[in-house]
Amino acid sequence: MEFIQRSSLSMSEKLQLMALWNIEYPEKLGYKSIAAFEAYLENLKDPSHILLIDENKRIKGWYFDFERENEKWFAIILNSEVHGKGIGTKILGLAKQRENELNGWVIDHNRDKKKNGESYHSPLNFYLKNGFEKLAANRLELDNISAVKIKWPQQKQKPNK
Repeated sequence: MEFIQRSSLSMSEKLQLMALWNIEYPEKLGYKSIAAFEAYLENLKDPSHILLIDENKRIKGWYFDFERENEKWFAIILNSEVHGKGIGTKILGLAKQRENELNGWVIDHNRDKKKNGESYHSPLNFYLKNGFEKLAANRLELDNISAVKIKWPQQKQKPNK
């Protein structure tokens, strides 16, 4: 497996990413067409992507970040096959090297179902273990998602005495 950084995506990559999104995220967050998925991507301000590519050149993971209201926001989607192997932590490590802060919305419950009928498991504990802070007062409550804001601030170096 290798990580590839991109500022833009090919159509082939977009098709694979939409499929990954629709398989791994809750079904009610899914995209019904590539046009709808592309519209989502086109609305991201200054996006950057890290793709996890397997030996068969298939995308197994996707990190992307973008600017929103003067903050750096991000999302990660990993194929279930690679969960629990440290890959998410590695992707976050790459992102943390480039950014001073990262913000995201995280589903903080296990009530949603994926397209295949399996439960969607909240990744909140993963982010907390990786140094993110849960901002409980900041919630996103929409028809298709209930989530809490998380933030990772880069730790300031303490001056030597």
